[in-house]
Amino acid sequence: MSDSEPLSRYIDLPEPGEADRMRLAHGKRPRPSADEVLVEVAAAGVNRPDVLQRKGLYPPPENASPVLGLEVSGRVVACGESVTRWRPGDEVCALVNGGGYADHVLAPAAQCLPVPEGISLEEAASLPETLFTVWHNLWQRAQLQPGETLLVHGGASGIGTAAIQLAKALDHTVIVTAGSREKCDACRALGADRAICYRDEDFETEVKAFTDGLGADVILDMVGGDYIQRNFKAAAPEGRIVNIAYLKGSKAEVDFLPLMLKRLTLTGSTLRAQSAEVKAGIARELEQRVWPLIALGRIKPQVNHRFALAEVARAHELMESNRLIGKIILVP
Repeated sequence: MSDSEPLSRYIDLPEPGEADRMRLAHGKRPRPSADEVLVEVAAAGVNRPDVLQRKGLYPPPENASPVLGLEVSGRVVACGESVTRWRPGDEVCALVNGGGYADHVLAPAAQCLPVPEGISLEEAASLPETLFTVWHNLWQRAQLQPGETLLVHGGASGIGTAAIQLAKALDHTVIVTAGSREKCDACRALGADRAICYRDEDFETEVKAFTDGLGADVILDMVGGDYIQRNFKAAAPEGRIVNIAYLKGSKAEVDFLPLMLKRLTLTGSTLRAQSAEVKAGIARELEQRVWPLIALGRIKPQVNHRFALAEVARAHELMESNRLIGKIILVP
């Protein structure tokens, strides 16, 4: 490495393992390819997929950076030769394919969005991974329709708090599950119509009671395990169930008869494995449909914890503690 080449800090993970394996390191600043921009990172979001990757359970796609971090905000400092929309100095937030835990990161230009009006550059780092996931799974995959009822498991998570706000902004009834009264209160404050503490209440019974026996039209599940079967009972006829994670495991003994009798749809997705074209399409829809709602204050970033980049181990430990409400960001 030449002494004249600019250096950039990043979080190195020599091998998968516990949070204390991550180390602050220095390396050559990356250079954008034709359709990329180089972003000087103002903040990076911390997400469950980062924890899984750190443990060796969610390897990055081929040609993606091995450095953790899937969403950032910051200023464009260089553009590839094919990039026409962005210029150095533009403030953006971006869904990246890896590398976000760093001072500088490469971002596909089509996966960058302007920082929405009315929120800070730091807050914007909490939006891309979360809103790409919520929009793709609830509105593109599950086809959530006007007037339908949504059930969100893990309502106090980053995904959950975004789903509550977006669904309420689009006039849906929202039911959530959460693991404490404090988390349930936080979900209600964001607009949830019913918050069920799963430690004290049976969500299947409570969802049915709240919907006059019909059940939820769409269920967003990041729990898995025995919830796979239980969601069938909580779903309305013609309901759609979308799995985006399996915190209780991806294997379960399941009776699929209710799926047939209720004509249910069971689907799921991971965001990182989607093609560049799919991600670009999600970005366009978010800018058209969701960014105006953020500007109006109908959706607000729920950044409740900030850590310095060098404190990344503490951020991951908090993520794994199950005490988190909202989002975590890393700042330089």
